[in-house]
Amino acid sequence: MILIVSATPMEFNIAQSHLKGASNIIFHTTGVGMLASAVSLTKLALNHQPKLIIQVGIGGCFDGSIELGKVVLVKDEILGDTGVEENNEWKDLFNMKFVASNDAPFTNCRLVNTQLSKYNYAQLPEVTAITVNQITTQQDRIEQLERMYKPTVETMEGAALHYVCNDLNIPYLQIRGLSNYIGERDKNKWMIKEAVEHANKVLLEIVDMFNYSND
Repeated sequence: MILIVSATPMEFNIAQSHLKGASNIIFHTTGVGMLASAVSLTKLALNHQPKLIIQVGIGGCFDGSIELGKVVLVKDEILGDTGVEENNEWKDLFNMKFVASNDAPFTNCRLVNTQLSKYNYAQLPEVTAITVNQITTQQDRIEQLERMYKPTVETMEGAALHYVCNDLNIPYLQIRGLSNYIGERDKNKWMIKEAVEHANKVLLEIVDMFNYSND
């Protein structure tokens, strides 16, 4: 069984239409944000015991040298706004010693997909992502996050996937089509349609290759 999840239906509807009727695939919309995603993913995982969970969606990009519409695979996730802003300095859970750097399911303060090499069938670029509850728009905050974490992608759900699957020991992939640059609020400059189309194309390829390798 493969679970394919996204925050909103539009992020996987292309693949869903192609895979309609597939007996070993379940599509599910988790809702936007870490909280809704974590609850949905936990219930799905316990109820269906999948062989693989794939989260597909769009994401913002910190790196202006990467072309919008490109598809990447997230290798490790960071909790981007769980902490405190104190004296103009950002401190996360690890800085404040609330959580040790290697307390499960974290590895070196990150939620790492340790099985990525086995399931990156499409040979996608593997990047670091940051998950936030509030989309980053202010330049000083963007620079702060880049300085501390050096992320490539920002999402609102990725860390939930990594946390739940690491904790339950379920193989997973997080596929992101890059739709916009972080801080750019002019939607005319975004490439949501292209990012969704490209991500769904890769998703279909990965599903085919997973099914073939597990026959």
